[in-house]
Amino acid sequence: MIKRGGRNTLDSILNLMGEAGVLKSVRRSGWWMIGIKNGESVAEHSFRAALLGYVLAKMEGVDPYPVVMMSLLNDLHEARINDLHKVGHRYIDFPAAEKKASAEQLAGLPAPVRQELTRWMKDLFDQKTRAGVIARDADLLECMIQGKEYADQGHPRAIEWMKRPVHLLRTKSAKGLAKALKQWKSDDWWQHLVTLAR
Repeated sequence: MIKRGGRNTLDSILNLMGEAGVLKSVRRSGWWMIGIKNGESVAEHSFRAALLGYVLAKMEGVDPYPVVMMSLLNDLHEARINDLHKVGHRYIDFPAAEKKASAEQLAGLPAPVRQELTRWMKDLFDQKTRAGVIARDADLLECMIQGKEYADQGHPRAIEWMKRPVHLLRTKSAKGLAKALKQWKSDDWWQHLVTLAR
């Protein structure tokens, strides 16, 4: 059990929740590069990446808890440094900024929480554990799904976002879903329900 902690610890926890809330307003910048004006927020991306991470972990026979947590933590630093598309990465050492922002965000948390979250973020960054690899695959695959949805909604350049990360996927499950994604129609789930309602 984690001790309740003093006022500073409680404030640190609430401050982290406040920062996480900012991600509801931070837009994923890659989408506006191809003309999507009101693209998904970082929080929206993280939510579906976490759900996808859970499914991939179960398919791969790995404990889903760390994968889900890594997926939720993956872009937390963007509350401080914003989302930066790949063109920007060419000019800024974004991984160093991510690490610095993340370390500062977690600094005031109770030691057991801080240590576990820090370890998971390192696993995600280093890509040396199965859970870290699966969480990264979930992040990439979620972006591919979003690209397919935007393409289906009339943004043809978004299909590039669906194709580009394929070679980066490492798990059999993620590769299988990426292959199925090519034929998938993003409105299938609700079109089927409409047919049943008739």
